[in-house]
This record gives sequence, C-alpha cells and structure tokens, in this order.
Amino acid sequence: MKKCIAEFLGTLWLVLGGCGSAVLAAAYPELGIGFFGVALAFGLTVVTMAYAIGHISGCHLNPAVTLGLMTAGRFNKNDVFPYIISQLLGAIAGAGILYLIASGKAGFEVGGFAANGYAEHSPGGYGLLSAFTIELVLTFFFLIIILGATHSKAPKGLAGLAIGLGLTLIHLISIPVTNTSVNPARSTSQALFADGGWAIPQLWLFWVAPILGALIAGVVYSYLSPEE
Repeated sequence: MKKCIAEFLGTLWLVLGGCGSAVLAAAYPELGIGFFGVALAFGLTVVTMAYAIGHISGCHLNPAVTLGLMTAGRFNKNDVFPYIISQLLGAIAGAGILYLIASGKAGFEVGGFAANGYAEHSPGGYGLLSAFTIELVLTFFFLIIILGATHSKAPKGLAGLAIGLGLTLIHLISIPVTNTSVNPARSTSQALFADGGWAIPQLWLFWVAPILGALIAGVVYSYLSPEE
C-alpha cells in the first residue's frame, strides 16, 4: 500500500509540476518560460520525486516505465497493475488540481490543457507517423537511461539526476511534435480535461507507442547488461 501511495503522490507531482508549467507559465506575457522551461519542469519533478520516494516505490510515475522494468526482470509482475492504477489516479488528481487552479482566472479557457496530440493537434503540425515514431523511440531511450542509471554497477546516488535530465532532454526534442508524452498516465489525465473532444480519440497512440518502446528497451537492456 505504501508503494502505491508513493506512486500516486509522485505522479500527481509530475502532472502538476510539468503540465502545470505548460498551462500556467509557458506563455505568460513577456515572462513565459517557453518550451525550455516546461522541459526543465518535467525533469525537475522526476529528480525531486526520485529522492523523495525512490526508496519507497522506485519512483516509476509512468505505466511504460513499470512495464519496461518488468520486461527487464527488474520489477515483480504482480505489482504492475496496482502501480499503473496508482499512477493513473495520481495523474488525474494532478490534472484536477491544475484545472481548479487555472479556472480561477477570469476568462479562463481550457483549450488543449497540455494534452498530447498529432496532426492538427500537434504543436508543430506533425502527423501520426512522426508522433508514433518519436514517442516510441524516446520512450525506448528513456528506459535505457533508467535501466542503466539504476543498474547495480552504476554509480550510486546519481540515478535520479540522470533520469530527470534524460526526461528534460526528451521534452526539448519532442514538445513541438506531440507536446511530449512518453507517459500514458500523463497523457490520459490531460486528455480527460482538454476541450473539444479531440484528445480522447488520439489517446491510443500515447499508450501504444510509449509502452512498445519501453518493452523493447527492457528486452534490449536485459541482453546488454543483465543483473547478476
């Protein structure tokens, strides 16, 4: 139970910090943090939670991470479903808190609410194939970073920093393409609140591509450097 609570709180923080920076601060007139600020915010949520709850739950915060770790033999398959449910509930709670805050401003419009999308809902107008490819490839490398940084032979105490910086880099690459998912829980939470009804029909991509990338990474890394 403690592990699930930790995953709930950690994923809530990821959505509130990462998506919150996009919704509240990214385009603020003259002082907005822009793409770089949003990318850094997502990375910082992971860094801070890695040191806050890593010793409790491993700080997955992401169904794709949980499944990738399971595939690599680093996580008990019996805990996969409880973790994913906790991550989804945490993400939705984070989005709900963000909505409550954002809607307190006069003239507030939900808009895209930092939801992930492709084609006309991609920030840069990128199509389905581009979106699928970047989500799969970047999630693959995110899991490679995670599996390497948390390996028994890796330097101790630096995993959280490496993983957080990895997520920052991933956002710097892909915000223009899909608003960056690599996390089905984060995508689901924002899709539930986005205006216009477009985000839910596109949500499948932000489950399938990240999970597929994570599963491939789990197989590849367990071959390259299995835990002894």
